[in-house]
Amino acid sequence: MSKELTHPYFMLLNTGRAVHNADWNWRNVCSPFIRIHFIESGTAKLLREDKTYELKKNHLYLTPAYTTHGYQCEGPLSLYYIHIYEEPGNQQSVFDLVDVAVEIKAAPLVIQLIKRLTAIHPERKLPHFDPWSYDNGPTLVRSIARQKAAPLGYEMEAQGIIRQIVSRFLQQAADKNLRIDKRIRQSLHYIRTHLDRPISVDTLAESCFLTKDHFIRLFKKDMGSTPGKYIQEQKIEKARRMIMTRDIPVKDLAYSLGFENDAYFNRFFKKMTGENPGSYKKKIRALEKETAHNR
Repeated sequence: MSKELTHPYFMLLNTGRAVHNADWNWRNVCSPFIRIHFIESGTAKLLREDKTYELKKNHLYLTPAYTTHGYQCEGPLSLYYIHIYEEPGNQQSVFDLVDVAVEIKAAPLVIQLIKRLTAIHPERKLPHFDPWSYDNGPTLVRSIARQKAAPLGYEMEAQGIIRQIVSRFLQQAADKNLRIDKRIRQSLHYIRTHLDRPISVDTLAESCFLTKDHFIRLFKKDMGSTPGKYIQEQKIEKARRMIMTRDIPVKDLAYSLGFENDAYFNRFFKKMTGENPGSYKKKIRALEKETAHNR
C-alpha cells in the first residue's frame, strides 16, 4: 500500500439499522460521501462498475464517494448503514491512492462497534431510504451541522469507531491507478497537496521532465481532462467543502486556494457550480441555522 497516506478526517453523516423486504432497489446512485453496509440477515445485490456482488450475512461492504452504483433486493434484508464524509484537507483522499476491497468478513469486534455507533447516534438515522431524499446538498449541510453540534465525547468515539472499520478495508488495499503513468500520478499528488497556492502547468511538466505539450497530452489521455481544468475543478470542490464545514469569508477562501483575487475565484466558482460563492455560503449558513433551531 502507498506510504503517502496521512490521517484523513472522517465525518459521520448517517448511521442506523434498516429492515427491507424487496424494497431496496436503486440505480445510478453516486454520492459525495462513503457508504458502509453491514449485512445482518437476508440477501441482496450491490451493482457496481459492471459487476454484481451478492451481499452476504456478517459481511461488510464499502462504496467510496463518487462511485456510481445500485442495489437490488428481492426479499427480506436487515442491514446497518454508515455514511461518512471524508475531509482530507490538503492531502490526497485515501481512496484516491488505494483500491479497497468491496467486501470483507465482519469480525465480532467490528459488529459490536457498528451497533455501538448506531446506538450513540440515534439522531443520525435516515427517515427515508430513497437515496434522492438524503443525497442532496441541503441534507448534507444539515448532517454536517448536526455533527458540529455533537458532544465532544461522542464525536471522539465516533471517529475512533469509523477509523477501526475503515482500517479493516485498508488492510487489504492495493495501490490504485497502476495503469496511469507514474509521472501523472506524481502530478496528481502535487496538485492535491498544493491546492492552497497557484499551480502552473509549466511547473507540473517540469517536475515530470516532460515538455508542456507532451505533459498535457499524457495527462488528458490518462485523466480525460486537461491539467488546467482538473486543477480548477479540484480547487472549486475543495472550496465547496470548506464553505460547508467552516465559516470563512469568501475573500479569505479565494486566497487560501491560491487565487489571485476573489473576483477571479467568483467567476470560476459560478462557472462550475451555477452560483457565486457568496450566495452559496448564505444558503449553507441558513440551512445550518434551520438545523440548530430544530434541534
